Amino acid sequence: MSHARRIALLALLALPTLAAPPHRQLVDDDADWRFYGGDAGGSRYADLKQIDRRNVDQLQIAWTYRSGELGAGFARADKLSFEATPILANGSLYLSTPTNIVIALDPATGRERWRYDPKIPRDLHYSEATSRGVSWWVDTQLESTAPCATRIFIGTLDARLIAVDGASGRPCAGFGVDGVVDLGAGVRLVERGDYLVTSPPAIYRDLVITGSAIGDNRGVELERGVVRAFDARTGALRWSWDPIPIAEANDLATRGWTASAAQRTGAANAWSIFSVDAGRDLVFIPTGSASPDFFGGERAGDNRYANSLVALRASTGQLVWHRQLVHHDLWDYDLAAQPLLVDIEREGKSIAAVIQATKTGMLFVFDRETGEPVFEIVERAVPASDVPGEAASPTQPFPATPALVSHAAVTPQDAWGLTFYDRGRCRELIENHRSEGIFTPPSLRGTIMSPGYAGGVNWGSLAFDSERQLVLAAVINVPMVVTLVPRDDFDTARKSGQWPDSEFARQAGTAYGMRREALMSPLGLPCTPPPWGTLAAVDLRRNTIRWQVMLGSTRDKTPWFVPSATLGMPNMGGPIATAGGLAFIGAATDNYLRAFDLETGQELWKGRLPAGGQATPMTYEMNGRQFVVIAAGGHGGLDTTRGDYVVAFALPQK
Repeated sequence: MSHARRIALLALLALPTLAAPPHRQLVDDDADWRFYGGDAGGSRYADLKQIDRRNVDQLQIAWTYRSGELGAGFARADKLSFEATPILANGSLYLSTPTNIVIALDPATGRERWRYDPKIPRDLHYSEATSRGVSWWVDTQLESTAPCATRIFIGTLDARLIAVDGASGRPCAGFGVDGVVDLGAGVRLVERGDYLVTSPPAIYRDLVITGSAIGDNRGVELERGVVRAFDARTGALRWSWDPIPIAEANDLATRGWTASAAQRTGAANAWSIFSVDAGRDLVFIPTGSASPDFFGGERAGDNRYANSLVALRASTGQLVWHRQLVHHDLWDYDLAAQPLLVDIEREGKSIAAVIQATKTGMLFVFDRETGEPVFEIVERAVPASDVPGEAASPTQPFPATPALVSHAAVTPQDAWGLTFYDRGRCRELIENHRSEGIFTPPSLRGTIMSPGYAGGVNWGSLAFDSERQLVLAAVINVPMVVTLVPRDDFDTARKSGQWPDSEFARQAGTAYGMRREALMSPLGLPCTPPPWGTLAAVDLRRNTIRWQVMLGSTRDKTPWFVPSATLGMPNMGGPIATAGGLAFIGAATDNYLRAFDLETGQELWKGRLPAGGQATPMTYEMNGRQFVVIAAGGHGGLDTTRGDYVVAFALPQK
């Protein structure tokens, strides 16, 4: 593999209707996996134990399905990432391809039942090229056999919200216009290929609630990151909530904004997965950075409600409470993980909690109703900016839960490499950049970000085992470098060829463009020691890390004649947990699905995949047989093996 391809691998690091009882973990009573996160609260836990620690090493492929979507004629085929997690509902598996083709499969055999292609324009240069999945809803006002009595909802790359019949895949004519709602209206659309939906919408009663993904760092005046709820039957807009409070001009100062900044600034969007507590009429929204990510001189203040966990009244969109977890973001530290709604044990009491993982590798735990911290949060002083026109927040919040990555400064003594030359060059790189630990602001000389802007914990989110009170997280630990480039020098730097493996962004409307890349050695490996990816289990009873193990080997990222080594690799995707005492996860850059012992973190099994498994698996029982299913199609940013596979594993039939 060329140096450029290795850099590209890590450059990504750019990258239903019934109320639940008030105090139960939101897990369905049957063996279905009806939501992207397993249940409406994203626990990613299945009460299934046919596959357990004693027999998991006997797993074999039960069936394989191929979607046929390999990016032919797609302008951003290089970015295609098959990140979908199927859902099981109404006796079918439903999933989506990176190009928003919705597919229904027989869960026992993998046979295709139907497919719906929304025919997104394939010539647009979308800022993202993925779809993490679909959502399912039942219209209780219709007979179960009526058309669109069950509906599958998907948000698309070209900014549409679409409803199709769960039985046939045909568009639901009464929803919007011929089954389609245009999401580009009312958001100050700048470029359609940069305003899209990549995560499945949330469902609350008869509402479909969605956010948006917005192409980063193009400028200040980008699309608005509005969260909207639509009528699941008609597609009519029922409510909207804008994380940038332009309608609250009299109170902007107390909300971390000036009037002009609130009017101009875009994004602060919620691109990841929402969680719903139906019994409390709450939807939990993880928001991202206001635009642009790496310079905030045009958006002075804390930028509330950006980078916040926000609890909205699900029926009305009214703000109930919020907690900002990064003030005045300068690091692209979006809240990427789905909020985790679970009951936790604390000082002899059961608390209905919401747990938010962050790209900083921190876990914040709040009372779900009040927003009060369950584990203490303190504001700590962090480094100041040395860039003219920037005013970084003097403090940032740190929780009392254990950090999943180091927050210490990367120093020349940390330089790592396979050869003496590698280590020496890494030492020089570290010496030449600003590096003062987490929340060191971007600078003109270049700042080492550790963790990088991909995490910590990204969209793969968390899983929770209530019996052991364990929170599981896939963690990334690869430092990145961000450099601000004065406006007059930007075009020259971008065209110079001096940084062929860097990503440039204009950040229009500010005094600086931006350049970013992984902190890499000449051989294309990170300049800091492994592991670069781990699977961690946090014990909430003891508030400690129970175990943290390397996730992934160098196989599939090095030539065939180079022996693979388990170093812990960058990852995209998340874990699930089962009553069989197992955690399943793909995510790493090698082509494997793995099973780990929940008690010890020991790897018990790995199954070979035909392509990269940068998706979160799911599991279900059908006809008395437990299946574990994962999308295996690779990831454009991580440059893993491409494909179009959905693979199901099960124990041998007797």
